[in-house]
Formats: sequence, C-alpha cells, structure tokens
Amino acid sequence: MTICPIVRFPDQRLRQVAAPVTLFDDGLSALAQNILDSMRAAPGIGMTGPHIGVAQRVVVLELPDAPQPQIYVNPDIIWMSEETVRQEEGSVSMPGVTELIERAAEVREQYQDLDGVTHVEEAEGLRAACHQHEIDQLNGIFWIQRLSGLRRKRVIARYEKLQRLQR
Repeated sequence: MTICPIVRFPDQRLRQVAAPVTLFDDGLSALAQNILDSMRAAPGIGMTGPHIGVAQRVVVLELPDAPQPQIYVNPDIIWMSEETVRQEEGSVSMPGVTELIERAAEVREQYQDLDGVTHVEEAEGLRAACHQHEIDQLNGIFWIQRLSGLRRKRVIARYEKLQRLQR
C-alpha cells in the first residue's frame, strides 16, 4: 500500500497524453493499487496514472454503486450517445472546486484488465461521466478545459483562493 503525492493543477503533466500499457505484470498491478490507495486518501471516486505522475493509461474507479473498485487499462470510448447530461465534476488534482460539465449520457468503452484481456462495458449516469472524465485525463484534457472560458476562469479563481486560504 503506497499513497503517492497527487499532481496538482496547474502542473503541465496533467496536459500530457498518457502512454498505452504494453507490459501486464506485477508492476502494473502495483501501479493500480497505488492509484487506488492514493484515490482513497484524496478522497476521490476516480483516478488515473497521470494524477500520481505516471503517464500510463490506467484508470481506477470506486463508485458508490459498485461492489469493488474497478481497474481499466488502455480504456477507449468506442461509442457515445447523442443525448447529453450535466454532472457535477471536480478533480483530486484541483480539490475543493466543482462545476457542472455536459457529457454524453451513455458510453461504450473498450479496455483491458490487469491480465491484458479485452472487455467492453456500457455505462450511463455517474459511471459514464467518470469514464469520459478519466479518459479525457489520459488524453491530456484536464476537466476544466470542458468549460467555457468564463466558467473556467471562475473555477481557477475559486481554486486559487482556496489555496491561499490553506497556506
């Protein structure tokens, strides 16, 4: 069990595209466990390798409706609905601020498990939003980039104010 430091906004590592995982070994399992432990300590419900400074395409989700944490290696959205929904989102890399983000209401995602076996999962609601949010992060798109310029500036200002108050 290792709790890793979380990469904080505006660190440029949050804008890097994560590399695909090619080696499915004990190191990958350890990385997934480190992401899970760090996410729980944050706390959060979803986290990626880049959130702890590891530019690899690994996502861990621990949602309220799931019996256990789920690990997604090399995830990719292969279909999304035209219907959209707005969900409150935030990030462990920018704690204390959230904003409504509009995303596809349903998605279909292809991913691999820790053994390299390929799976397809369909999701809606919070799970669909989390998949889109975390895959954006793997693609170097930080969640506030989904906001209009004005809303993004307001979120950044709120975050910077929180940071000043915590010093």
